[in-house]
Amino acid sequence: MPSELLELITLVDTPGIIENRKQQERGYPFNNVMKWFTDRSDLIFVVFDPTKLDVGLELETLFRLLKGREAQVRIILNKADSVSEQELMRVYGALFWGLQPLINVTEPPRLYIGSFWTKPYQTQPELFLKEEISLLDDINEIVQNRIEKKIAFIRHHAILVRIHALLVDFYHKAFRQHSYLFKNSDSVAADIVSNPEKYKIYQSILAFNVSKYDLPEPHIYEEFFNITALPTYKQLTAHCSYFSGCLLDNIERAINSDLPNLLDSVHPQSCKSKQSSCSGVKGNK
Repeated sequence: MPSELLELITLVDTPGIIENRKQQERGYPFNNVMKWFTDRSDLIFVVFDPTKLDVGLELETLFRLLKGREAQVRIILNKADSVSEQELMRVYGALFWGLQPLINVTEPPRLYIGSFWTKPYQTQPELFLKEEISLLDDINEIVQNRIEKKIAFIRHHAILVRIHALLVDFYHKAFRQHSYLFKNSDSVAADIVSNPEKYKIYQSILAFNVSKYDLPEPHIYEEFFNITALPTYKQLTAHCSYFSGCLLDNIERAINSDLPNLLDSVHPQSCKSKQSSCSGVKGNK
């Protein structure tokens, strides 16, 4: 289908949700595959059929994978012209009711209704055409803002890297402060990793301009230090040099200055023509 919009995006149709079959019967790690695709997507469409609104374990798992990416999610109720207007209202309400426990955010994802294929609409052509145009506008906006979103993503990742570095340094600082000549260093490290609240590690890091909502759960660092033991790490100050400066300072400069300045210098990249981008709209309806 000739469309300038399709020259700017890549659409990936992933396997559907199966609620009446065990995941291991798929023959591949479904959760890992979904995670791989969502980590690389600018926009995520979750498509429903009016006759298949079941919310089961696999759908719950999918929305857990989407936690933190709610702004990228769009819900699509496809084949909406296969039911009457009255039945569509019931289906719409039932879909939101079923998804509500899975989407714990103040503003729920945008929901589009329509029949997204080439055949004429069976019912409510004006409504479905408006929904289709709105969906295309949504995709266009993502395309236009993709560079800004990429810079914002890199900055957010840099913030998480800074938090990780500070946390490891605080764990290591607690280890240095409580290690003595006649004390078993392994047992000290194990106690710190298992009881970070006892050493006020998470409380202390909040004084370094860190939001508590960005802090990972302590059990993640139990697993982390099980892979590489706490005593093997160096202090952050050990990663400083006369010529290159300190690694943490470089990250903070990127977060507070370099990336915001880069974002200011970037202008939105638009499609050649918004009208031509929407050339896929079914205008004969």
